[in-house]
Amino acid sequence: MDQNNPFLSPPTAARTFGFFVDGQWREGGEHFERASPGHGTPVTRTVRCSVDDLNAAVCAARNAFEDRRWSGLSGAGRGGVLLRAAEILRRRRDEIAYWEALENGKPIAQARGEIDHCIACFEVGAGAARMLHGDSFNSLGDDLFGMVLREPIGVVGLITPWNFPFLILCERVPFILASGCTMVVKPSEVTSATTLLLAEVLTEAGLPAGVYNVITGSGRVIGQALSEHPDVDMLSFTGSTAVGRSCVHAAADSNFKKLGLELGGKNPIIVFADSDLEDAADGAAFGISFNTGQCCVSSSRLIVERSVAAEFEKLLVEKMKKIRVGDPLDGATQVGAITTEAQNATILDYIARGKADGATLLTGGGAVDLGRGQYIAPTLFSGVSRDMAIARDEIFGPVLCSMHFDTVEDAIQLANDTVYGLAASVWTKNIDKALTVSRRVRAGRFWVNTIMAGGPEMPLGGFKQSGWGREAGIYGVEEYTQVKSVHVEIGKRTHWIA
Repeated sequence: MDQNNPFLSPPTAARTFGFFVDGQWREGGEHFERASPGHGTPVTRTVRCSVDDLNAAVCAARNAFEDRRWSGLSGAGRGGVLLRAAEILRRRRDEIAYWEALENGKPIAQARGEIDHCIACFEVGAGAARMLHGDSFNSLGDDLFGMVLREPIGVVGLITPWNFPFLILCERVPFILASGCTMVVKPSEVTSATTLLLAEVLTEAGLPAGVYNVITGSGRVIGQALSEHPDVDMLSFTGSTAVGRSCVHAAADSNFKKLGLELGGKNPIIVFADSDLEDAADGAAFGISFNTGQCCVSSSRLIVERSVAAEFEKLLVEKMKKIRVGDPLDGATQVGAITTEAQNATILDYIARGKADGATLLTGGGAVDLGRGQYIAPTLFSGVSRDMAIARDEIFGPVLCSMHFDTVEDAIQLANDTVYGLAASVWTKNIDKALTVSRRVRAGRFWVNTIMAGGPEMPLGGFKQSGWGREAGIYGVEEYTQVKSVHVEIGKRTHWIA
């Protein structure tokens, strides 16, 4: 461990948080106590807010939008607040990473890296606020001039998941703010701390009251009410496809609010015989083990050319056995704890199903006993057929299933054989193969000879049942705007009535 860092062990008592509405911290009655999945000890207490609390937050966001205290600022003005937020995040990086690791169970080194990415999101958002623009049409003849305006959509409801509580928050918040919108955020009940800490950061950065509001509580109560709320103009939800489908119904049954959905994935990693196999093995091990596989873009389906499959799987097993599973607060840990007890049970159940269905377990395959907390070893199955549950369902854990192919067409067909289309990667030194596969595999994010690379300049989002819309970069700002056409008559009107 880094002995110069004060955040080395769990707190001696759980920290109590309020919730944040209209620039003020508020207290509630009933609280939810969260235990660290890596240590089993209580670390935070957050309010179980009521629907009345949510209504107050939506009202605050509506007032802040309508009086133009935020949307009426110039792009430079909004960008200045976002840049100051980035600097405050840089100063508080280790503190925020600490609470992220405690509640989520992810390794502290990974959490710090995620905060660095979040800082970049605010910096990119600041630039995007200044660059957002519409268009003009000087082609309507001498008597008419056309303009296309991009205007903020209004009040945004933002529901974030437990697997990347701060990263997914920050891949949205600065871009929503850059557009001029106001928002109400509902974090996962088990990982609310860092979303609440961002309220402190944004307030210090100069964000006006009412623009960023946080309501904590359960998805069934608060999340459902937010998705149904008639005064919310857009809902951004990240989570399972099943819950995303319920958001669609809620939007249709309320006010036809716009939706941004980043949902499930069962993402292929395609390895050709002509690739650098050691690089590809390292990429595959990282892609399934990062964030303990609790990652919507994790590469959970290995599709490897048959002629090198045995050799590649051997390399991969060697890599996966060296992965350091351990205490999230240990700086050397690469794979931390499974975030919730329910998810831990789900992953272990899928591993059992893989064995029962006849897949060959090559490494991992069970819990890791560290004396406290809940941990699962990175797991690799071979001999997997496309009809097995482990090949079709999003497990959301460190479980990789290997399937083999003979031709480029076979690889593409296997990669597309899923209801999802969130992410994919291909490993080859042949540019023709790389371009062919990247163009024909249906996924919103694609990596060639790398995995989970890139920055917030690039858009995020999925195809098929992996979601609607795009986040991050200028696309992510435009997502939270609506387009208005303006026609300006020039000169004397030709009268309809003589």
